[in-house]
Amino acid sequence: MKPPPLENTITFIQPKLNFPPRLLIFLPVVLLALIGVFSSFYTVPPESVAVVQRFGMFSYNAPPGLHFKCPFGVDTATLVPVRRQLKLEFGFGTPGASNPDQVGEEPEKERDMVTGDLNAANVEWIVQYNISDPRDYLFQLRNPATTLRDLTESVMCEVIGDRTVDEVLTIGRNEIEVESLKRLKTSLTQLGMGLTVEQIQLKNVHPPGPVQRSFDEVNRSQQEREQMINEANGEYNRVIPKAKGLAAQRISAAEGFAVQRINEAEGDVTRFNQLLAQYSKSPAITKQRLYLETMNEVLPKLGPKIILDVDAKQFLPLMNLNK
Repeated sequence: MKPPPLENTITFIQPKLNFPPRLLIFLPVVLLALIGVFSSFYTVPPESVAVVQRFGMFSYNAPPGLHFKCPFGVDTATLVPVRRQLKLEFGFGTPGASNPDQVGEEPEKERDMVTGDLNAANVEWIVQYNISDPRDYLFQLRNPATTLRDLTESVMCEVIGDRTVDEVLTIGRNEIEVESLKRLKTSLTQLGMGLTVEQIQLKNVHPPGPVQRSFDEVNRSQQEREQMINEANGEYNRVIPKAKGLAAQRISAAEGFAVQRINEAEGDVTRFNQLLAQYSKSPAITKQRLYLETMNEVLPKLGPKIILDVDAKQFLPLMNLNK
């Protein structure tokens, strides 16, 4: 049998490599090591803590700063902003909110409430809260922020439903905030969500559009009534203490004048008794003395006077009447 012709034979040529074959194994190992090193370090911001899980199970909480963890998915770190004041808005939405759960999907429906006297009211409010326990926040419930929204809306509907529309629109706002906060804290404690509600604040509370004007007039009248009561109380507090002080001043002056008159009367009585004793001893001398003392007091008050002797003769020619 003849061999095949040379031109029909396929020849395999082995390519020549410019680097050693070991480098193909060494480069992936180095790259994998670099990835492991860079993924082993993470930084926790000052307002957060990192919840570290090892093989999916909770391991520990890492404080702010630079930390090390096992790479390649052995350890995973989840940042939780425990020192940030978070907020939920109901019935309205602030554009550009950093918290994705801050605004609901349908704010217009959240504001519609029914009061205890079967009236409608539009209520807008906010909830301020923070994360107190990052472990419970991540593992106790699947969607804690959504659950908090549902709980808050339920509590607010319950509290609004226990009050009349006048209380909701006017004087009951503070009571509604306090009662809603109390009930919401109780629910969060029972569920162990790792959240702490700091404040519930009512924003805009107003009746539906068709009856807005009538309710505004009622509210304005009640505000004017409260204003007049406050002004009357202020006038009362201004006038009554002043009158009491003036009365006390006059009473004190009258008492002082009475004491003065009594002392003067007692002094007059004592002086009269002394004069009477001297008069009893020598009536004529005492009478003459009293007369002279009286004239000594009276005459200087009468101005210039001329006293004539009844026996004087031809007095007029001697007087200089031109002076």
